[in-house]
Amino acid sequence: MISRPSRSPRPARPPRPRRSRRPTGRVLPALAAALALALPSGCTGGGPAARPPLDERVAATAAPALRALYDQRIDWRPCPDEGGADPDQTVVQCAGLKVPLDYADPGGRTVDVALARVPAADPQLRMGALLLNPGGPGNSGVGMVRWGWQSYQGPLHERFDLVGFDPRGAGDTTPVHCLDDRTRDEWDATDDLGYDRGSTLAEACRARHADLLPHLGTRDTARDLDVLRGALGERRLDFLGFSYGTHLGARYAEEFPERTGRLVLDGAVDHGAAVAGLGVEQAAAAEAGLRDFAADCATDGEGTCPLGTDPAAAPQRLARFLDGLRDHPLRAADGRALTAALGWDAVLDVLADGHRSWPRLREALEPAVARGEAEDLLALADGADGRGEDGSYRTPADAYAAVSCADGPPPPTEPELRTALAELAARAPLVSGHDPVGTLLDPDCRRWPYRSPEQPQPIRAPGSAPLLVIGSTGDPVTPYAWAQRLAGGLEHGVLLTREGDGHTAYDKSGCVRDAVAAYLVDGRLPAAGARCPSD
Repeated sequence: MISRPSRSPRPARPPRPRRSRRPTGRVLPALAAALALALPSGCTGGGPAARPPLDERVAATAAPALRALYDQRIDWRPCPDEGGADPDQTVVQCAGLKVPLDYADPGGRTVDVALARVPAADPQLRMGALLLNPGGPGNSGVGMVRWGWQSYQGPLHERFDLVGFDPRGAGDTTPVHCLDDRTRDEWDATDDLGYDRGSTLAEACRARHADLLPHLGTRDTARDLDVLRGALGERRLDFLGFSYGTHLGARYAEEFPERTGRLVLDGAVDHGAAVAGLGVEQAAAAEAGLRDFAADCATDGEGTCPLGTDPAAAPQRLARFLDGLRDHPLRAADGRALTAALGWDAVLDVLADGHRSWPRLREALEPAVARGEAEDLLALADGADGRGEDGSYRTPADAYAAVSCADGPPPPTEPELRTALAELAARAPLVSGHDPVGTLLDPDCRRWPYRSPEQPQPIRAPGSAPLLVIGSTGDPVTPYAWAQRLAGGLEHGVLLTREGDGHTAYDKSGCVRDAVAAYLVDGRLPAAGARCPSD
């Protein structure tokens, strides 16, 4: 299922929590009373451990070619210079990992998985490697570590090597780039309901990447994750995943329950229900966020809100303005048009971050609504859609569809689609009015050339270590109900609830960050029903 409401995934942008200044392993007193002892991960302090024997890192029955990949040595080197973009070239290291393209043929063609690492700050207290995934699908874990590792300073950086990887199809790991930039411009901007986005993308991806498409699903990436664990010398996997990364972590636990260490899943994605129903739930969550923003703007007390001063009318006024761009697009100074599709991309992407980004959205809406100036909203849309200043696009947009469609679940039948569209109109009339089918099916996989035969079902992961699932009550991208269902379906799932809006919780609550550190470092899980406030 999708991990954000607009048609393209959020560009790689790791969460930005405040830096922890607390001593390693310390837990806030207010949280400590809610913590219960959990199963150990198998990691201990005292500096780097000797590399475990191969038979402790991979099944003895694995094919020799696959066992050799588990036993490969990762050659960490300084990351390539990208024009001074790295804040500290001496801290971050990069490497590659070879994995089979097709796990049914481990001795055949291989794929090079791009890696980045920041070694643990305190080698004497090092517990092992913590693997990070920023979501998407299609976002870069390498970028998350190279430019966002400071977000994890404190207990996590002190005790773990922070390791990011680009999943299949993303970043520098067999990147899937299907549409040329001119076609992508049209694909993102068109308001023509007769334009078949699903077919356009499917045909382009088939033409360029037919050999890759059957091997881009999350199960294959979970297997890559296990090869990486073995090559890093870890007996068990410790993992922190956001948004789509929660599905990857849960799928790993299902595939390799005996090798799970401590897994934290923040902003849970639900793959246990039909795609149309999930689309309705996500749109309803986005609608709630839009209504909250517009009502807050209208009641600012200053009378300067571009949506007026009536909180009941402000949400409809915002939707009418954005929908009106279909017939009356705004023109920027360079001639580009702000269409309804781009306007909705901009608004929903900013709203995904919750109330802390409301001032930024209001600043962009004011010149557009009041004076017909397109530039600020266009800039937000470009950020949402991965478009650079030179008009080129990053790969996440195509990888997002390639991974999502490879995973399934099956597209709805025509009767199921009609039923879902009626429910969508009832529960999310504002955010879906401009493109109901596009809102419901994101991405539209009905014409995709390859799809997993799997049917939707909850992930149970019997025999795994406990998985900490974090959900936010006002998450407009991955609704709170998804976290409840994921945690409830897992055999050993524990739900931690954050009270508040915005997508994911780690960067929005010191209480959540303390709980995550308590589990990853000390093996202590929140008690059932634990809740955290937002910062």
